Amino acid sequence: MIVTTKKLFELAYGRYAIGAYNINNLEQAMGLFRGNLDSQAPFIIQISKGARTYTDKRMLEAIIRAADQVFPQAIFAVHLDHGDVEACMDCIQSGFYSSVMIDASDKPFEENIRITRQIVDAAHKKGIVVEAELGQLGGVEEHVSVDEKNAHLTDPKQAKEFVEKSGCDSLAVAIGTSHGAYKFKGAQALRMDVLAEIQKRLPKFPLVMHGSSSVPKEEVDRINAAGGKLKDTKGVNENEFAKAATLGVTKVNIDTDGRLVWTRVHREFFRDTPEKFDLRDPGKVFMKEYAKFIAHKNEKLGSAGKLPEVQKALAR
Repeated sequence: MIVTTKKLFELAYGRYAIGAYNINNLEQAMGLFRGNLDSQAPFIIQISKGARTYTDKRMLEAIIRAADQVFPQAIFAVHLDHGDVEACMDCIQSGFYSSVMIDASDKPFEENIRITRQIVDAAHKKGIVVEAELGQLGGVEEHVSVDEKNAHLTDPKQAKEFVEKSGCDSLAVAIGTSHGAYKFKGAQALRMDVLAEIQKRLPKFPLVMHGSSSVPKEEVDRINAAGGKLKDTKGVNENEFAKAATLGVTKVNIDTDGRLVWTRVHREFFRDTPEKFDLRDPGKVFMKEYAKFIAHKNEKLGSAGKLPEVQKALAR
């Protein structure tokens, strides 16, 4: 069942975070639904601008509609990730998305507010919720590319003003994460102090962590052993998700780790069975591995096992 993030956030706030997973194809969709039902977790499907144009947005939307029928017990939101004004408006008018993100974080503070307010006004008329972003994460994610020198943490003093003036329903904050596979070096980690300060100024308001893949060393090593050339890197310590949830983070975006699973499965499959050529063979392996990956992340987020209480709350 497709729902808005608003109710999910109300139920999760301060207790656990909801996994927001980007998908691009059928195999990811099947693994995603199976993994969330295996772990009994509500979840958020994220569709990026790149995913909407990979083939045609209607193809991916049709896969999600079909999955909703195949897995009727699932409860999830459909969210536009890192949208600009044009993409947000298109999704709002489509009647399919329950949530959109307007990313004007590269603009000056007042312009970010103005653009976000424009999307909020249009979305709320249709019962759609809006995520905005304040501060900038470094790294690369599809069309979003920010040099580390231009990345900056969210200013807690600005956060309250931004939310009040923009009217957004949730806020993506920059607390030290970054997009892509190459995230942290040395002892760099999440700035929980900044997150706590933001929560202090915005109590009970849902916060979002972008760029939250953990980039497991085991995955990177296995990819490289199968012919890959990924450099040494590390991501977010997934054991910090639980602490972030107590500080107001209700949505955690995870994309890169899923891509690593896809790459590892396919590299190993064709290395070990070079005589194979049927695309469905590695696809079957990937769907199982992706489902296991999703279930594991939900355990770390604290959302595993929460589906029954969400179903009960929505039935009232």
